[in-house]
Amino acid sequence: MVKGQGVHTAFVDCVKLLKERDDLEVIVNGEGWGDIMHAHTYGPYYFWKGRRYRGRRVFTAHVIPDSIKGSLPVCPFLKLFVRWYLRRVYSYADVCIAISPAVGRAIRKLGANTRVVEIHNPIDVEKFTASPKLRAAGRAQLGLREDAFVVLGVGQLEGRKGVEDFLDIAEACPDLTFVWVGGRPFGVLTEGIARINKRIKASEERVKFAGLFGLEEMPAVYNAADLFLFPSYQENCPLAPLEAAAAGLPVIYRDIPEYAYLYKHPYIKAKDVGEFIALTKRMATEPAFREQGRSISRELLTQFDKEHIRKQLLALYREMLAGKE
Repeated sequence: MVKGQGVHTAFVDCVKLLKERDDLEVIVNGEGWGDIMHAHTYGPYYFWKGRRYRGRRVFTAHVIPDSIKGSLPVCPFLKLFVRWYLRRVYSYADVCIAISPAVGRAIRKLGANTRVVEIHNPIDVEKFTASPKLRAAGRAQLGLREDAFVVLGVGQLEGRKGVEDFLDIAEACPDLTFVWVGGRPFGVLTEGIARINKRIKASEERVKFAGLFGLEEMPAVYNAADLFLFPSYQENCPLAPLEAAAAGLPVIYRDIPEYAYLYKHPYIKAKDVGEFIALTKRMATEPAFREQGRSISRELLTQFDKEHIRKQLLALYREMLAGKE
């Protein structure tokens, strides 16, 4: 899998979650064969490995056709190919797990021949919990002053993630410290790479681009910040803002329709760069508003309890095996 993106994190978290108890055996990729195949990615290995699991294939859909907009240069041929290929991927599975309502609608809209169930990505709250020790380690690792108010962004350096808006917000808040963590898994194929690189170079004095970090390093990275911005234009069930919330950060989302269907609890949102700027300044100058943001983050996390999601997965596996028997 391509590291440095949410799908890889979700795969690692899912394996860890399933291994936490001794009520089932988990076999990963080439380690052998099991009763159920549960895949998170959709390359040739997915089709090859699934040949012996007819009637017992589960696929978690993290990507939909709209996900390529702003990630890769989109041409008519690529758009048609992506729709054709993803329809095959979904249809190859006996059950598709939609991580959000928007993903479920996209699978059905493509006309995929599969059953769709909705199960969210789990969040390991204990892993990211707020910690003075992690805060100190994260600030040292990122080279940040202890007295700085740090605004964090996490995601691939591409148009879809709103990195250019993040730069605009930083320009409007010169007294704050802005840090972006993430890279380019698709390399030179990334949409708008030349345009974004030019903006990054012009903003080097105001924004620190820290690059990629390993999963084990991210708790310290989140703890190093005071506020998390998530200006992405298209998401399904994003992990980064929930990980930031678990670290005790207030989170400001872009106001997009997907979140209105996904989240059961209130969240802080901004319609445009102007609203992002206004909310960021309030967070930096009003402690009471910042504490309100942290409270909203805590409530938002309750929807993604890992134990509840584990029970949903096991119930699905057992149901599929019972049907085959």
